Amino acid sequence: MEEKGENYKVELIKDLPEDEIISFYKQGEFVDLCAGPHVSSTGKIKAFKLLSVAGAYWRGSEKNKMLQRIYGTSFVKKSQLDEHLNMLEEAKRRDHRKLGKELDLFSILEEGPGFPFFHPKGMVIRNVLEDFWRKEHKKNGYEEIKTPIILSEELWHRSGHWDHYKENMYFTKIDEGDYAVKPMNCPGGLLMYKRDLHSYRELPIRMGELGLVHRHELSGALHGLMRVRCFTQDDAHIFMMPSQIKDEILGVIKMVDQFYSLFGFKYFVELSTRPENSMGSDEDWEAATNALKDALDSLGRQYKINEGDGAFYGPKIDFHLQDCIGRTWQCGTIQLDFQMPERFDITYVGADGEKHRPVMIHRVIFGSIERFIAILTEHFAGAFPVWIAPTQVTVIPVSERQYDYAKEIAGRLNELDIRVESDLRSEKVGYKIREAQLKKVPYMLILGDKEVEGGSVSVRDRKEGDKGAMKLQDFISHIQNEIAGKINK
Repeated sequence: MEEKGENYKVELIKDLPEDEIISFYKQGEFVDLCAGPHVSSTGKIKAFKLLSVAGAYWRGSEKNKMLQRIYGTSFVKKSQLDEHLNMLEEAKRRDHRKLGKELDLFSILEEGPGFPFFHPKGMVIRNVLEDFWRKEHKKNGYEEIKTPIILSEELWHRSGHWDHYKENMYFTKIDEGDYAVKPMNCPGGLLMYKRDLHSYRELPIRMGELGLVHRHELSGALHGLMRVRCFTQDDAHIFMMPSQIKDEILGVIKMVDQFYSLFGFKYFVELSTRPENSMGSDEDWEAATNALKDALDSLGRQYKINEGDGAFYGPKIDFHLQDCIGRTWQCGTIQLDFQMPERFDITYVGADGEKHRPVMIHRVIFGSIERFIAILTEHFAGAFPVWIAPTQVTVIPVSERQYDYAKEIAGRLNELDIRVESDLRSEKVGYKIREAQLKKVPYMLILGDKEVEGGSVSVRDRKEGDKGAMKLQDFISHIQNEIAGKINK
């Protein structure tokens, strides 16, 4: 092969372990070193398209030569290819990184790769989601806690993260002691439970935490807000008796239904079982897995078994939501854990006066606030529903004569917690309307002399266009109802 100029393939072969099997594939008269698979005939490729060409260093090292990588796709039918290409174009249009810049939501700077900066408008969306999360969790019997970002290295040995997750963690020294930046919130939640003696009458105890975690991701894996190195999990840990497991799982699934349906998401469910690098006994894993299956079966839910993809401490139910162009995203999860209560030696006093071991649920619904914002941005193509939109109303006076009226209206709306901006620039009204449309503001209030005289506003809807004149109070009632009802339009 070396004589034929196949130096790269010779290098790959030389670097293989001695017992590695080398495979070749034949296409007509062409024979090539390849791990495969190949199609048996090019006739099976009915509809294809080359998508892009990109440079790539040989074996990923900038010290090596730059090669060309060609990307393409193929489908059995041209209609399937066309559908896929349309989806790719739509995905580009909706890309949260592009929209995040255009709508001034967030940025990721070279000073902090993988560490997002949220701008004022992005913080509005974030705060709306977090406020909703807090309100709903309070209704469902959760108490909110906050645990430290940095905790001693010993804690992570105790929890099992050191043996199963340390390659994804950041470490530091404080006063000559070894510490770690938390990649997960659960050990802090366990310490919070352990601070007091608990009775069976208190259980279940539900602790919610919007916890900032840090995980080391390779630079090539980073992707806007979808894959970052620090993010906030809408975490919760439920401590319960074994007899309460099913009811608590069903309660979490009910909340998942409520949250996802609010945003118009459909979802499907996977049950992920014991991974290779797990800890704990076969009996514990079987009991935990059967408990999750029992809860899903009792609801009549269809679910797929995802073999070997559970957490290292327990099996889990994963919720994959589907956006408006058919893509799926893994967000919510319910993990049932018999291991960490044992490792942290947490107990409760039962009705018999003896100490017993509680069972623990780890669960998230948004998954990551950052990632959920990215998904929402792409799902709505940046045109957020009124209740989420950073700016809900833009007031646009036709000329300087209406400036005082515009300020009066903006002040009134602001007092009512309606997020409003006034466009008082010396630009034509058509230009101002186009600007507000590009910013995807749900409502524009156009003010001319007639509106000033009548104490009214001319309402323009982002999607439906001109809605005509309306008394200001009527518009206020309309938008307040839309915000309160969390209507997605």
